[in-house]
Amino acid sequence: MKKILIPAVLFFSLTVSAQNTPLRKTISTKADALESKIIAWRRDFHEHPELGNREVRTSGIIAKHLQSLGIEVQTGIATTGVVGILKGGLPGPVVALRADMDGLPVTERVNLPFASKVKAQYNGQEVGVMHACGHDSHMAILMGVAEILSSMKKDLRGTVKFIFQPAEEGAPVGEKGGAEEMVKQGVMENPKVDVIFGLHINSQTEAGKIVYRPGGTMAGVKDLQIIVKGRSAHGAYPWSSIDPIVVSAQIISSLPSIVSRNINVTENPAVVTIGLINGGSRFNIIPESVKMQGTVRYFTDADEKTITENVKRIATKTAEAYGATAEVQIPYSNKYPVTFNDIALTAKMLPTLEATAGKENVLLRPPVTGAEDFSFYQQKVPGIFFFLGGMPKGGNSITAPSHHTPDFFIDESGFTLGVKALCNLTLDYMAGKGK
Repeated sequence: MKKILIPAVLFFSLTVSAQNTPLRKTISTKADALESKIIAWRRDFHEHPELGNREVRTSGIIAKHLQSLGIEVQTGIATTGVVGILKGGLPGPVVALRADMDGLPVTERVNLPFASKVKAQYNGQEVGVMHACGHDSHMAILMGVAEILSSMKKDLRGTVKFIFQPAEEGAPVGEKGGAEEMVKQGVMENPKVDVIFGLHINSQTEAGKIVYRPGGTMAGVKDLQIIVKGRSAHGAYPWSSIDPIVVSAQIISSLPSIVSRNINVTENPAVVTIGLINGGSRFNIIPESVKMQGTVRYFTDADEKTITENVKRIATKTAEAYGATAEVQIPYSNKYPVTFNDIALTAKMLPTLEATAGKENVLLRPPVTGAEDFSFYQQKVPGIFFFLGGMPKGGNSITAPSHHTPDFFIDESGFTLGVKALCNLTLDYMAGKGK
C-alpha cells in the first residue's frame, strides 16, 4: 500500500478548518450583526481625529469599550496607547492584534456628514486634521474584534492582546512615539506575545478583497533633512552671493539618479523623494540658507546603505562645487524597518484568509513603497500585515483618491471582512499552535 504524504502546511490548514468551522460561522454571524456599530465608531473617530501622541479622546473611548467587555486594560503606554488583554478559557499562545489611532495634518475635502472640521497645531502651524489614512477604520474594526472574541472567551485557546497604538505616522519632532516606543515600553511582554496580526484599509483596493505579500511587503523608511548654507545678497547682485537656492535645485535634480543608476529595481524598488523645500523671505533677496526634507524607501540593508551614502555625497559635494556647504541628517527624526511578513507563517495562515474572504478575493500583491511601523513588532515576533479593500466596488484603482490626501475616501462595506479575518486568524493560529 502506497503511503500518501500530506505537506505540513496543508495538514495544518485541513486540521484547523475542521476544528474551527462552527466557530467561523459564529464569528461571521456576530460580525454581520455588529456592522452598524462598527460603522458608527468609525464615523465618530473620523469626525473627531487627533494627531499623533494627542489621541486623548480617542484612547479614552477605546479603553472604556474594552473595559465594558471585561477585558483587562492598560492605558498611557507610549503617551496615549491602550492595550487590552483577554485571557481565554483554555491554555495556548498569546496572539497580538494591532490598530493605529492617529490622524494626519490634512484638511478634509470630502463632502460627508461626519467630515472632520478639526484644527490643531502641527510644527508651529495651524492645520486641519483628518483620518486620511484609514486609522479610524482600523480602530473600529479592532473594537469589533474585541467584542466578538470576548463573547467567545471560553473557546479561546490562549490569550489575545489588543494593541491600540498612537503616532504610527511618526511622533512630533522632539517626541518619542509609535510602535517603536510601544515595544520599548514592554507591549510585547507580560504576557509574552507569540505572533502578531494587523491590517490596513486600502482606498485603491475594491471592498470585499484582501491583498497580501509574504516577505518584504512594505518598504523600510527614514526621513532626511538637508540644510544648504551659502551667502546672502541682494537679488539684483547675484554675483555677490553663494546662492543656496541654485545649489538646492542642483541637489534635488541629482537625487533621483541614486535609484536609477545604483539600485537594481528589477529585484527591489527604492525611492528618494524631497517633499519640502524652504528658503528665502522676499522676491529680491537671495537667502543665506535653504532647508529641504524628504524620505527614502528601500527593501534591503544593502540598498539602504547605498542610498544613504549617495544622498550624503551628492548633497555635500554639489554644495562644495558651488562654494556652499550642506549639512545632511539621515535619518532626521524617524526610521522604520521593512514590514516583513514571516514567510512560513503567511503560508500557514493563507488558507484562513481564503476561507474568510473566498479564494478569488485574496490576491497576491507586489511590494509597496509605503511604510508602516508595524515592522517594529515584526522584529520581535513573526507577524502578518495585510491590506483590506476600501474602494467602492467597480471603482477605478488609478483614479481613486489615495491615502494622505484631502479627498481620501473609504467604502465602509468592507469593514466586517476585516473583523472576520482578524478573528479567524486568531482562532486558527491558536488551534494550530495547540496541535
